[in-house]
Formats: sequence, structure tokens, C-alpha cells
Amino acid sequence: MAEFTATPETDVGSERYTFNFTIRDSPTYFINVQAWGREEYIRALSESFRVGDCVTIENPLIQSKEAEREEKFNPVTPSCYKLLLSENHSVVKTSSCYEADARLLSLLHLPVKDPQDYYSLGDIVANGQSLNGRILNVLAAVMSVGEPKYFMTSDKRKGQRCEVKLFDETERSFPIVCWDNESIQLAQSWIPQETVIFASDVRINFDKFRNCMTATVISKTIITTNPETAEANVLFSFIRDSAQSGALHDGMKEQANESMNYALNVSFILVETIVDVYTVEQLKEKALQGDGKADPVYGIIYGYISTLDIDDNVSKVMRNRCSICRLVVNEMSNTCTFCSDVSPESKSTFASFDILVDVTDHTGTLHSCYLSDCVAEETLGCTVHEFLMLEDDQKTALKWQLLLERSKIYFKVSI
Repeated sequence: MAEFTATPETDVGSERYTFNFTIRDSPTYFINVQAWGREEYIRALSESFRVGDCVTIENPLIQSKEAEREEKFNPVTPSCYKLLLSENHSVVKTSSCYEADARLLSLLHLPVKDPQDYYSLGDIVANGQSLNGRILNVLAAVMSVGEPKYFMTSDKRKGQRCEVKLFDETERSFPIVCWDNESIQLAQSWIPQETVIFASDVRINFDKFRNCMTATVISKTIITTNPETAEANVLFSFIRDSAQSGALHDGMKEQANESMNYALNVSFILVETIVDVYTVEQLKEKALQGDGKADPVYGIIYGYISTLDIDDNVSKVMRNRCSICRLVVNEMSNTCTFCSDVSPESKSTFASFDILVDVTDHTGTLHSCYLSDCVAEETLGCTVHEFLMLEDDQKTALKWQLLLERSKIYFKVSI
């Protein structure tokens, strides 16, 4: 695993950057590595390899580690030492898949913890809030992988979040949240209903809004994909048997129905009941304090739309929606995944606005906000059909009627 951070170097008066990762060369031994240097060096190093790549490290400095302090935020390793990389003296070389030692590649499927030392998802749910804040190991199969969601922090740093749904013999759906780029990229490679993971040292929390237990990938976490252990083989057999019996399909449909009910329940909010006023800066700070919770925030911003590209390509401002649930349908198949059990004859799709806008006030800008469906029609003052009949210069004129005009903007943010 890897983490990219910046810390001030007071001796020089400039910033120096650090990059942390963990390497392994045997079933028993693995060690943490920390690189220091200029931003350009650290960024290039961090982008030169991914989790699972084989590397050769030349001229590292071997240093005793302060276990209590350093392992609070880094993986716990069996070694009493750590490796330090210097920009001027150390070299990291990456091996191609053809040059990699097969013995090293086999370690990718061996957990760093005792393969029997884990909690089942059912055990976590059963213990409930008594496990809140605990660091545990989890063995589970992947039910679904969500799309990464991007945001901007108050100090202009980009952030991202991805939620994965897990399952095992004891629980049909359990969320685990990834926040760092490396774990999110790893999650995107997982195949739903086929991949099994052993996640060591994930943090368990109770989500008050969803009233359920969740797991979070943290800087201590090491994830082993498709572990080759007896315990994982039992889970692989369960996946295969469940797929053959149709139980996985039922679980996916139940999960989709829960998602649809959640989406519909939070959508029908009377505008008159929204009274909390935020600045853009306050809203960004509130989003950062969410800690992975999906609690939507409703409020008002007094500002203006600073980006509104409705005179661009029509495909960028419209999406098809399901006529039954009004959710956006799959672009490739033009079908609704939430209404899959409804006969094709009784459902259809319709075109609706789905416009990305920027909202700005005196404290900053919220990028890539959605102005959608009926709200967009009311804002633009025309239906989709009427909009399609406009000439390009008419669309541009409509844009400038709304752009930079101070407005009272009602919003909903899912955190």
C-alpha cells in the first residue's frame, strides 16, 4: 500500500515530500519503506509502480523503527527496521511481468496476517457498536464496486472516495470504503461475485445515518486479492454454489431495491423545509467531516452559477431516465438496472436534463454540481423538447441570462 503526503522541511525553508509503501520478499517477512525528497522526485516515484509490482531497491538506508509511533499509521510489520530512500543515493527499479520472480508473485495471494485471524461480516454486524473504532481483519467476497466520487478539500486538495459492497456466508451486503488512490485503483480491478479479499487492519465504524456497521481502508491496511488459503477456498465454493442456485442474483436485486428506496426517500423533500444557509467553504468542510457517511445535506447557498455549458454538445446536458423510477438508465443498453424485474412492455425511457454546473460564492466554488430533471427545466424555463428546438445562438443567449446572476440556490449533497 502507498500514501502520498507533504511535510515542511524547516531546515531548508521549503516543502519536502514523503512516500510510504510496504514491500515483501518471503511469506514471513515484509518491511515498510519511506522515501523523502522534492515534489517532482516523489511524484515520479509514486507513479512508477502500483501495488502488486515487483521492484528492486538499491542503496536504501536501514534504520531501526519506533514501533509504537510509526505503526500507528503504517502497516504492522515483523521487522524491527524500516528502509529510508534518498533522492540522491537510492534507486527503485520496476520489473516487467516477464522479469518478475514467480516466487514473489505468489506472495500476492498470501495474507500478511494469520489467515484464520479475521471476523466474518455476520460477527461484525452481531457485535454492532461494541466494535466501533476497532481495527480488524476481514475475509469476504466482492458483491459490487462503486464508481469513484471526487471532491475538493477546503485547502484546494483533490480527494476521492469509493464504496465496495462485500458479502460472505453470514451477511449479504456490507460496505467497505476506500479513500486513497491506491486502494481505489485496486478495487476497480475486482470482479463482482468472483473476487475474494483478505483485508488486514481495516477500521470498523457504526454509520448512524444508515444504521449499519461499515469498514474503512486506512493507511495501516494491506489487502490481499484472491488469497490462496483454506478459508478463502471455502468462500470461493460458497460463491460458486450461490451463483448456481441464483442466490447471488437475488442478493443483487435486493441491494438494488434498497438503493432505489434510499434514493427515492431522500429525493422527495419539500423545498419549504430547507432553511439552513451555507457558504461554499462551510459545505466543503462539512463534507470532509462526513468520514464516509452517506448522510445527505440539504441547504441554501446565496451565490451564482459560474459554469453552464448548455450551448455545447447536447449529449453533455441530457441523459435518459426510467419512466417508472425516474433514475438515470445505463447509457449502453438504455435499460434501468433498478427495474429489471418489470416487463419491458410496461416500462420506457425519456430524455431529461442532466447538466454539470459550477456554483460560486464569495468563499469559493463547488465544481461539477448536477442540475437535473424537473429542476433544470424550471431553471432554464423550457422543457427538453423546447430546448432541442433552439438554435445555437438562442442556447447561448439563454446561458447568459442565468450565468453570474446572484441567486438563492437550494441544494442536496450526498456525503
